[in-house]
Amino acid sequence: MFPEIDRILVTREQIAQRVTAMASEIVRDLKADLEKDGESPLDEDRVIIIPIMTGAMIFVADLVRELPMKLSLGLVAVSSYPGESVTSKGAHLASELPADLEGKHIIVLDDILDSGQTLATVKALIQEQNPASLRMGVMLDKKTNRTIDVKVDYVGFEIPDEFVVGYGLDFNGYYRNYPEIAVLKPDAIPSR
Repeated sequence: MFPEIDRILVTREQIAQRVTAMASEIVRDLKADLEKDGESPLDEDRVIIIPIMTGAMIFVADLVRELPMKLSLGLVAVSSYPGESVTSKGAHLASELPADLEGKHIIVLDDILDSGQTLATVKALIQEQNPASLRMGVMLDKKTNRTIDVKVDYVGFEIPDEFVVGYGLDFNGYYRNYPEIAVLKPDAIPSR
């Protein structure tokens, strides 16, 4: 079905376990934030999850189902790996950020932290709106090639410096639906 897959770095079972654990961490932190504000987490309507599209869509779909509280989703699209690129070409907003984030508790979720440009760009724009709190989470943290140091509150897995696909991550628009995080065979990537 996916003959171009060379090897699996993170299995679907590992992903499911870590997503559940990350959800617990997020709930713990949001409850503390909301209680600090004197509000009940169950009655709160100030929690906004902002997935960075398109890579984070599968991760966020799984994660939000594990969050037992009232929340809303506000999407943002950022392009940094266009077409057949396997290295970041810089973060460019492809859609507007949600408006009216002032006083809200915001969690930005992305598929992978690589150069740091995407999360730094989104974080700076959200901070301009004066949220009550702002946390960042990623499914994958690739510590090499970081050009901007970005603090991330939630990390699914640290991975080596390899180009990965699956679980929302793509190569040239494909492999997002692959259920695990994997490395493609070298000949599947035309020219690195």
